[in-house]
Amino acid sequence: MKKVIVISAVVCLLLSSCAAEFNRVYKSTDYDYKYEFAKECFARGKYMHAVSLLQELVTIKRGTDEGEECLYMLAMASYCQHDYESASATFKKYFSSYPKGKFAEQASYYVGRSLYESTPEPRLDQTPTVGAINAYQQFLDYYPESRLRPLAEEKLYELQDKLVMKEYLSARLYYNLGDYFGNCIGSADGGGSNYEACIITSQNALKTYPFTSLREEFAVLIMKSKFELAQQSVEEKRLDRYRDAEDECYGFLNEFPESKECENAEKYIKKCKKVTGERTDED
Repeated sequence: MKKVIVISAVVCLLLSSCAAEFNRVYKSTDYDYKYEFAKECFARGKYMHAVSLLQELVTIKRGTDEGEECLYMLAMASYCQHDYESASATFKKYFSSYPKGKFAEQASYYVGRSLYESTPEPRLDQTPTVGAINAYQQFLDYYPESRLRPLAEEKLYELQDKLVMKEYLSARLYYNLGDYFGNCIGSADGGGSNYEACIITSQNALKTYPFTSLREEFAVLIMKSKFELAQQSVEEKRLDRYRDAEDECYGFLNEFPESKECENAEKYIKKCKKVTGERTDED
């Protein structure tokens, strides 16, 4: 028990001593010493202390080699503290201030990485994700031969997948709403606009991201929505929509012959033919 008390007392003494030393340096006007102390704090992982000192030093040391290093350290210390908003802004400032600086390549990469770390989950607004994609793309344009290129490309694909998932969740929501009239004001078919919205959202996503791993999932939503839309169509649109749904089912079977939805596609085709076949005979 005495040993624990002694250790605790020593730890408290060391912490108070460190705090006192930091406060002394923080109030000092010896900026060279403050700069060296800030570098030591950064190297020892005391990022909060480093940030506090560097925020002043980037102004004091502006226009010098030390000023360049201060700005980059400030950005990296913010990143290591998980203050990604401040980090991305500071990395951008570094890159614009020192486009040919010794840390320019890393700063350009970490603009994207900082934004990547703060992107929301797919259900939320993806404006930050678009910003991160643009930052990574800019990095790849500036440094196509960078050793960081594989990491940037990996994160870029992850961000694009997040945008695709956002579109998929939106399309699926429209499909699940189905013929809910409250979301279909002005629909000429008495509730078809949710299915139309699902189709349009899915088709646009496939045009924008043709190699997405969710291609089959989008195709399923399009096929099902076209069939549901045909079923609830007004008379003058009924035949054309059943034909469209039938064609969509055939296209799905050709592209995804091993899909678990093939059985549904076959069922839809039979139901569509009951309409398209009857009308063809009458014609």
